[in-house]
Amino acid sequence: MTKAPVTRNDVAEYAGVSTAVVSYVVNEGPRRVSPETRERVLEAIRVLGYRPNATARALRMGTTRTLGLITPDGGNPLFAELAKAIDKEAGARGYVVLQTSADGDPDTEHAKIAELLTRQVSGLVLVAPTEDPDLSDVDVPIVAINRELPAASSVRSQYREGARQGVDHLIGHGHRSVGLVIGHSRDGRPPERELGWRDALEHAGLEAGPIARTTFSRRGGYDAGRELLAATNRPTAIFASSDLQAVGVLRAIHEAGLNVPDDIAVLAFDGTAETEYSWPPLSVVRQPLEQLAHQAVTRLIDGQDAVEALTCPTDLIIRRSCGC
Repeated sequence: MTKAPVTRNDVAEYAGVSTAVVSYVVNEGPRRVSPETRERVLEAIRVLGYRPNATARALRMGTTRTLGLITPDGGNPLFAELAKAIDKEAGARGYVVLQTSADGDPDTEHAKIAELLTRQVSGLVLVAPTEDPDLSDVDVPIVAINRELPAASSVRSQYREGARQGVDHLIGHGHRSVGLVIGHSRDGRPPERELGWRDALEHAGLEAGPIARTTFSRRGGYDAGRELLAATNRPTAIFASSDLQAVGVLRAIHEAGLNVPDDIAVLAFDGTAETEYSWPPLSVVRQPLEQLAHQAVTRLIDGQDAVEALTCPTDLIIRRSCGC
């Protein structure tokens, strides 16, 4: 026989208060409740296992305390770790996160935005990379991560400076030819990680090494690695613009019978946990995922006085793949 759910009346009777007082405690207002009475109500809730109706509470308070999160690829460790950081940050503020993926497709992202809005989310976090969606009908706060959107605040890593720092480190090992594995440009402009790679080489008076453009995937990195290894001007070091690409590059190097880092050094951008367990462990430019999550959630929940573009510095994490 199914046990009847505990009601607000049950809590009120157990605590010896009115149902209105139970409502004030659960909803944190609008009227003040003495600490002693509040503790009796909370004890009754714990003992009886009372679960307030979240939907009704949201309607009374005017907010669902729910954030919508759309990432390009839910299977990418970078976006998985970012989503975890956002969920943790939101949870600490009493919010829950509804996460979905756009699979890198602008039409899918637009449909997912519409779906999240029907669920009355209190704000949206949109993570790169897709084309700019139509946000004209969106009436909740939006924060973009690692992308820029019209009329929306953005939080992003310092891609160009981080890439320059990573390539500088490879040059410091004496490498005069540093190849680049990077994705295709969406707008015809060089990606910032490519610009950082060029900045470091130009500052050192070196010519740009060979470039292999590919997808941000393990397979893409593998194909790009084979391409660079077959080049007549084969580089002695490779800078991969994502962890997944770097893992694919490592496989291509191992299959060619070469050693990392003795024959070819490798350094990646992103810094997910996957890079700690590759062989050899990858040196990385780590994106500050916790900081990105904190800044995004704070701006959504606390409100924004104006549209702003915030950048967060990256960290260079040294392991074995660069030759240290």
